[in-house]
Amino acid sequence: MKKELWQKCVEFHGHSCPGLAIGFRACEAATEKLDLTFSKDEEVVCITETDACGVDAIQVILGTTIGKGNLILKDRGKHAFTFFRRDTNEGIRVVFKGFEKDVPREERLKIILSAPLSQLFELKQPKDNIPPPARIFKSIECTGCGEKTAENKIRVLDGKFYCLDCFEEYSRGWER
Repeated sequence: MKKELWQKCVEFHGHSCPGLAIGFRACEAATEKLDLTFSKDEEVVCITETDACGVDAIQVILGTTIGKGNLILKDRGKHAFTFFRRDTNEGIRVVFKGFEKDVPREERLKIILSAPLSQLFELKQPKDNIPPPARIFKSIECTGCGEKTAENKIRVLDGKFYCLDCFEEYSRGWER
């Protein structure tokens, strides 16, 4: 079963690689701790701190997607993934430990797919709260381009509505 699921991840991603394996095994760790199953809607939520290959495995295995609103990218450049169960409000942050020395790609892949989870990951308390369920926003027409834009992404200038592409941000350079 595990090999079939790995193959399904490889097919979705397009190739086998260590990054995909990290996401694959992170799902295993989270599933073990939280008893997760595939999310048909928003039952499982993942906040990923990377936009790397492993996220594809998480989508395939746990059914988290940006479109459903239960996959949230908070890119920090870390192989760290926080998983939540909405029905119990439980969560776990799964952080890849990495390798201490330069290990060839194929060897890394083998290690990641076969090593004990405790050797690969630190399991931590979530840094974030479970996000609210996805919302559907009213569409507003942009004064600049005429395209419909979600209300929460609209900017107002002189009483007119602008999408983020058409709106010219005003800054004096010192705000952060």
